[in-house]
Amino acid sequence: MAMTHVVGILGGMGPAAGADFVRLFVQACMQQMRARGEPVSDQSFPEHWLAQVPVPDRTEALASTDFGAHQPLEAMLQALGRLAALGSRAVAIACNTAHAWHATLQERFPQIELLHMARETVQQLVKQGATSAALMATEGTYRTRLYEQALAEAGLGCHIPRFDERQTIMRGIFDGVKAGNMPLAEQCFSEVALRLAERHGPVTIIMGCTEVPLGLQTSTAVVGLELIDPAQVLAVALAQRAYKAHQFH
Repeated sequence: MAMTHVVGILGGMGPAAGADFVRLFVQACMQQMRARGEPVSDQSFPEHWLAQVPVPDRTEALASTDFGAHQPLEAMLQALGRLAALGSRAVAIACNTAHAWHATLQERFPQIELLHMARETVQQLVKQGATSAALMATEGTYRTRLYEQALAEAGLGCHIPRFDERQTIMRGIFDGVKAGNMPLAEQCFSEVALRLAERHGPVTIIMGCTEVPLGLQTSTAVVGLELIDPAQVLAVALAQRAYKAHQFH
């Protein structure tokens, strides 16, 4: 049996996305076992902890210049502290927009390797030979240029949806997935994905909000489009850390 490390998942943004991330992580662990030629068994899964805490809205906080209880950082710091106390060696944040606070979180907990969703995703795109990508995300993620910067650092271009399309994405996130209206989410996300493909050709579309894959998973309209799920990429990266034999940096 392979030696494993304790890892953590910082969720609650929203809870459905956090719960789905655990599913992706479990699948990634199974892939790790099979790749090592080991049988899949309950005892071979690493110890992993999910912190689902109420975190103030990330996009709203980024749009405000005020400081106070609405800021997500304090809630994330508290949750990360709990994950650290439980022995987590690496932690994945199950929210794209929350990565606006990645540097501060990492600085406060240097003993933990805090994975970066955008950078992990871009590394995967480079491996796939992509030269550019289109981005479906929250207004908060667009505002922080999270993916644009990561893509630019790797020499890749980034296609951003038009304003009305970004509004449609936000409607799919908040009135769709977060409100439990999955048909609306599927309609909104499919519409924008198809427009991006029509405008930019066979470009990979980054589903840069953890709610987007949840809304698109049953959509037949986007079959044939090249989609990449950063949450899935991040789950694989976390599983790799959990089964890593050498010390973390």
